[in-house]
Amino acid sequence: MVFMRFRPQLIASSLSRAPKPSRTLASPPLAAAARRRSLTSTLSLSSSSMAGAAPSEDALRRALAERQAAVDAQAEAVRSLKAAGVKTGVDAAVEALKALKIEAGAAARRLQAAVGSSGGGGGAREEFRQAVANTLERKLFYIPSFKIYRGVAGLYDYGPPGCAVKSNILAFWRQHFVLEENMLEVDCPCVTPEVVLKASGHVEKFTDLMVKDEKTGTCYRADHLLKDFCKDKLEKDLTLSPEAAAEFKHVLAVLDDLSPEQLGAKIKEYGIVAPDTKNPLSAPYPFNLMFQTSIGPAGLSVGYMRPETAQGIFVNFKDLYNYNGQKLPFAAAQIGQAFRNEISPRQGLLRVREFTLAEIEHFVDPEDKSHPKFADVADLEFLMFPRDLQLSGESAKLLKLADAVSKGTVNNETLGYFIGRVYLFLTRLGIDKSRLRFRQHLPNEMAHYAADCWDAEIECSYGWIECVGIADRSAYDLKAHSEKSGVTLVAHERFLKPKEVEKLVIVPSKKDLGLAFKGNQKMVLEALEAMSEKEAMDMKAALESKGETNFQVCTLGKDVVITKKMVSISMEKKMEHQRVFTPSVVEPSFGIGRIIYCLFEHSFYTRPSKSEEEQLNVFRFPPIVAPIKCTVFPLVKLPELDAAAKVLAKELTAAGISHIIDTAGISIGRRYARTDEIGVPFAVTVDSATEVTIRERDSKQQVRVGINEVASVVKQLTEGQSTWTDVEFKYPSHLGPQDDQE
Repeated sequence: MVFMRFRPQLIASSLSRAPKPSRTLASPPLAAAARRRSLTSTLSLSSSSMAGAAPSEDALRRALAERQAAVDAQAEAVRSLKAAGVKTGVDAAVEALKALKIEAGAAARRLQAAVGSSGGGGGAREEFRQAVANTLERKLFYIPSFKIYRGVAGLYDYGPPGCAVKSNILAFWRQHFVLEENMLEVDCPCVTPEVVLKASGHVEKFTDLMVKDEKTGTCYRADHLLKDFCKDKLEKDLTLSPEAAAEFKHVLAVLDDLSPEQLGAKIKEYGIVAPDTKNPLSAPYPFNLMFQTSIGPAGLSVGYMRPETAQGIFVNFKDLYNYNGQKLPFAAAQIGQAFRNEISPRQGLLRVREFTLAEIEHFVDPEDKSHPKFADVADLEFLMFPRDLQLSGESAKLLKLADAVSKGTVNNETLGYFIGRVYLFLTRLGIDKSRLRFRQHLPNEMAHYAADCWDAEIECSYGWIECVGIADRSAYDLKAHSEKSGVTLVAHERFLKPKEVEKLVIVPSKKDLGLAFKGNQKMVLEALEAMSEKEAMDMKAALESKGETNFQVCTLGKDVVITKKMVSISMEKKMEHQRVFTPSVVEPSFGIGRIIYCLFEHSFYTRPSKSEEEQLNVFRFPPIVAPIKCTVFPLVKLPELDAAAKVLAKELTAAGISHIIDTAGISIGRRYARTDEIGVPFAVTVDSATEVTIRERDSKQQVRVGINEVASVVKQLTEGQSTWTDVEFKYPSHLGPQDDQE
């Protein structure tokens, strides 16, 4: 639609000269005209809104700014009239001011509604989040750890239903990924020696930027403070100009791409202070997130609680490769606990200090990253957020995965295949596909060695949350551990016939290196031998032209000077029977706790009781992840019904179906309601010894089934072999027992 801007007619003469009594600053006809124009503008806006899409946030901000400017100008005119002692026309000018204020108020409400709908509505989000949190804690899905001692930030305990949901999600993860791809599953220790994490770069670089309250020393994560400030301004400050709003949105879009200096500059520019004390903040500086420990009683061997599970797979690559018959590609998987000493844990399960990761390391030939099963996911279409859209301030768009790969938006087929499989996994768990997007990392977010990285982000009441990272890490990890350990972590491609190849030959001079670097000789020698062909040829050219060159040795953490006599570099032709190379790694990494929390929010809804006197809480978990698959209710307390319920329970147990028997002396409707509140998808009401009713949670529809068929029917439903529609078609519908709770 065309949004009509309001251009107010000031009911006052120029304030640059003193008013004359014979020429009033406002008159009733002019005030009436202003009111008519205001009304016409409002009607035009309303009719155009009904005719098409709602005005953009930018247009609404401009409209509010114009109306507010009109109010300010008219107020100044009224003040001038009163100061000049002019009596004629003052009342009309005041009436016009009131009309303009009404218009400004209406514009503010329209903008507030637009901001609320685009961001989920701050108040509504809080209310919804609190309803979910209260239900989760009351029903013991999860609670703060060490609660009787007032808890510890960032640590949570899963209760019985929470454990069941987590276990079911991990079981489905194994089925969807490990079984489907014939992955090799491993289980490695949580305590990791320092040398391993030095090689991986975690000791030096696994950091977040932190700022401190300069007076109290309280620590905050710098990017979180900037993010919260920008979001609050956008949601709560209706006086923001469209340009200022656009700037805050841009900062949010590129937040992860800001350097420490840029982040600090923004915090200073916006005047951001410590949230609790309003004291000034220090400049951002890195804080290592790993928990340090010592291995052994002497305390001489430094270790860390692992920040991820991946390193255990990388260091075992050689054995896994041999176990797999020395064939590529292959994948290894691991589920386990990881630990990160978060600066300021918050948002429940979303940012914690101990959590469960499920990670996959898919090893592939760097010269062939095609995937034989890519066609299975190529036609999927879902929200994708490439970096060009982020940097231009646009929103995520529906893209077909095949197009994203063919156009190079996604780097290669293997990466694209796992993006597609992650999408299917999350949506089958119950994640709303309209609130799921895949965001590409911005240049500054991505490690220098990575070929491409995407995050599966799920929208919840806290905003968009990264839940799965899918990265092509190239060959960095295996090369780093090869260099540090001295064990070559490589793969082989055997040729049917010998091939003449041009081979890079690097021959370091141990004598000259020893004289120059003494105790560091070995590290320099290993770094020289680990050079890529491009690095080696660049060094050769520099040595030939200058006689020496600077060379970075990662294990020393500094550059050294290499002279021409220290190393010989050449390309030689050789007949080879095989190609030796370091595989690339495509890594999908799943934050299980984050996925669980987002699933809780996406599954939660309320519905009125039959009497509409109260709202009933429901979790619409798919059967595959529901903590309990069905409940068994004897309709009334009779010996024959109790006996039938016990027989049925034995059959459900034998079929591997989790269930509970509820014989509480309350109405059947209340029993339905309290099992709906923990997401049980099916309820079996035993009202005879031969037949029962099965009720589906969300539709509340019921069918009549023979008691001997119940276990089979529920098993097929929970394992996805049949749907509730199939069951309704096969069995007669039934108007089961209800009461005011239903």
